[in-house]
Amino acid sequence: MMGIDGAVAFLTGWGGMHGWAMATAAVVSAAAAVVGSLLVVRRMSLIGDAISHAVLPGIVVGVLLGGRPGGPLATAGAVVAALVTVWLAELLRSKGRLSEDAAAGVVFTTLFAAGVALLSAAASRVDADPGCVLYGMLELVPFDVVELAGVEIPRAFLTGVVVLVSLLVALWSTWRWQVATAFDTDAAAVVGIPARAMTVGLLCATAVVTVASFEAVGAVIVVAMLVVPAATAELLATTLVGLMLMATGLAVTAAGGGYLVAWQLETNAAGMIAAVLGVGYGVAILVSREGILARVSSMLRLRWRVVCEDVLAAAWRAEETGQAVPGTSRRGVALVAAWWLERRGRLLPGLVLSPQGRLEAEMVVRSHRLWETWLGRHVGLPLDHLHPPAEWIEHYLGAEMRQRLEQEMATLADPHGSAIPPER
Repeated sequence: MMGIDGAVAFLTGWGGMHGWAMATAAVVSAAAAVVGSLLVVRRMSLIGDAISHAVLPGIVVGVLLGGRPGGPLATAGAVVAALVTVWLAELLRSKGRLSEDAAAGVVFTTLFAAGVALLSAAASRVDADPGCVLYGMLELVPFDVVELAGVEIPRAFLTGVVVLVSLLVALWSTWRWQVATAFDTDAAAVVGIPARAMTVGLLCATAVVTVASFEAVGAVIVVAMLVVPAATAELLATTLVGLMLMATGLAVTAAGGGYLVAWQLETNAAGMIAAVLGVGYGVAILVSREGILARVSSMLRLRWRVVCEDVLAAAWRAEETGQAVPGTSRRGVALVAAWWLERRGRLLPGLVLSPQGRLEAEMVVRSHRLWETWLGRHVGLPLDHLHPPAEWIEHYLGAEMRQRLEQEMATLADPHGSAIPPER
């Protein structure tokens, strides 16, 4: 493993090439995560995707007019292209009768293709390589520097810092409006908040972040940085502040981790950062509070509860009739459940109910027989068809529902003539 001295040497060696590249990736990813958090919360991820692709012709036009990638002219062109993208998508949706996602898809693919064609045609006249624009070249960022206070700083890093700081200042100054529009744009507009201006500002911020990012990670990979950290954080966070902080942390961590993995594997750094973000999202799907593991755990707990309640109900019915507990309760999972119920004091040796176990078993049987009674009266099922649905529902009826059923049925016995245990 790389020790502290090795890490310092790695980051500062070769004129700080690796350190500057990782720092640039971190600030660019953080800026994208801040904007992406608002896009994801407002369910505008597809618009963000469209803008990040459709700004390409605006960038190329800005460069053809004498600007440089990441400069003011390219940024202005990108912002204009972003606004044109939104206008065209809305025009196709309202006049062309396309759905919102189809309209956005048509516009951004068309504009992106036009940008690629324009870039290829003008490749000999502009300082922009199509491959770098599409996929980025993070590894070469440290070689394009500007001098600031006697220190050579990569231009892309400086641009990223300016954009990130500007975003944070704008976010801080409009935070209350951002929160209001993030969760209910119509209600925000009703109370006087300039919701439309907030939306336009968010779209412009997306365009600016795209321009600041494409030099390092490319116009394609920036989509992952806009959407994936925020989508991952949305699975784990419960507040907008928490979502933004978590998304930013995930983005910065993925930037550093993805660069290191790419350096080890000798592959494109921007692509590996996006891949690491995707892996992080997969992990979040597994471990989030409503993720796969949580759902599987909940399902297993439910099945285990059903098995335990079935064992208790079988013991109660055997006690009611004076017969032995059916042999099915002594095999497989039911046998393990019986051992567990003994450990918890619900059963005594020999599948005999303890006082607490008898109370719980009575409520299961009570739910079963009340539901059989309700089915027999309202659904008209034959007697031999009442048991299966009641056996399923008995595990889900609470005390309030049992009381309502008892009041409606006004009987002390089920359709089979068996007594319904009272509520305890």
